[in-house]
Amino acid sequence: MSQLLDKCQQTMDFAAVQLERLITTYPDYFPMYTVNGKWKHEGEAWTNWCEGFLGGQLWLLYEHTQDAEWREKAEHYSRLVEHRKTDRNVHDLGFLFWSTWKRWYDLTGDPAINEVVVEAGQTLALRFKEKGQYLRSFVADESLFIDIMMNVGIIFYAAQQTGDENLWRVANQHCLTTRRVLVRGDGSTSHEGIFDVNTGEFLRQSTHQGWRDDSSWARGLAWALYGFGTAYAFTHDVRYLETAVACANFYIEHTPEHGVPRNDWDEPDPALPYESSAAAIAASGLWNLSKLVGSPALAYSYKAYAQRIVDTLTGPEFLANETPGWEGILKHGMYHQRKDLGVDESVMWGEYFFLEAVSKVLNDA
Repeated sequence: MSQLLDKCQQTMDFAAVQLERLITTYPDYFPMYTVNGKWKHEGEAWTNWCEGFLGGQLWLLYEHTQDAEWREKAEHYSRLVEHRKTDRNVHDLGFLFWSTWKRWYDLTGDPAINEVVVEAGQTLALRFKEKGQYLRSFVADESLFIDIMMNVGIIFYAAQQTGDENLWRVANQHCLTTRRVLVRGDGSTSHEGIFDVNTGEFLRQSTHQGWRDDSSWARGLAWALYGFGTAYAFTHDVRYLETAVACANFYIEHTPEHGVPRNDWDEPDPALPYESSAAAIAASGLWNLSKLVGSPALAYSYKAYAQRIVDTLTGPEFLANETPGWEGILKHGMYHQRKDLGVDESVMWGEYFFLEAVSKVLNDA
């Protein structure tokens, strides 16, 4: 364990170097993925969902170091996304504000900061489709993404803070619908569900980023593992805990011993063996889940597996500290294989959830 703690400490030190270089070289720039290890490029974004992860990493560094300079930078990059609290074009306001303004509020207790988080949750709830009972994705009215499970927590939070029963209903119904139509009996997940917008009838599973509509895209399952755990933490509805456990068990059973999956478990002979951002999300989600399950044995196994993933990701194959010129922290991430965006690169959500998982290991020591 001491060796893992040393690796985690070295990772945070390396992250500080990389992030200092990023914000100095490209001030007020919000990268999404690297190209040949470089953050600054003209590649397609597909959608606008990653702007919270840079500020989130800066908050993690401040929490780790208590260095006022990191806090100043974290506040600055958080303010740069404040206007997004009314953004109705994306389903990702949880990603934007939970990693930034919620961390800020947890440190300060300032009601004005909390109001920004609550407004973001209220805005996200406006995506709810009464016919179908789901929060629509950024793609289309008929589209439900598994990714939204990582964002719905901000609606639960806004409901708690305001006492708004309708917000609670929206968040809860979205989770129930996602559980019903996107999580399969074996704990695997589909990326997308398609509905008839006129009747609300669920039509079929689909995917933008997996190998096939009926396959298991690794990052999507990691979103579900983490997101249903969050839903359980808010609601104490055992159905959400059972779903998170099913997703966790599928992940563990289908992933190599080192803990890092490929982009899709069902793809035969994949060109690339790793999707490190899915592993980072899963590690952080499994750590959370270890605190939620009632069984001490299950809690121990999830925590141990999360540590195994972190141990792998802090090694030289994945940590970029031995790769000269690489601007990211975590290598071998995957954004969008089909669109050839951020393939085998560093990706901003991978960086954030990697540092979040590393921080959890360090804080638990």
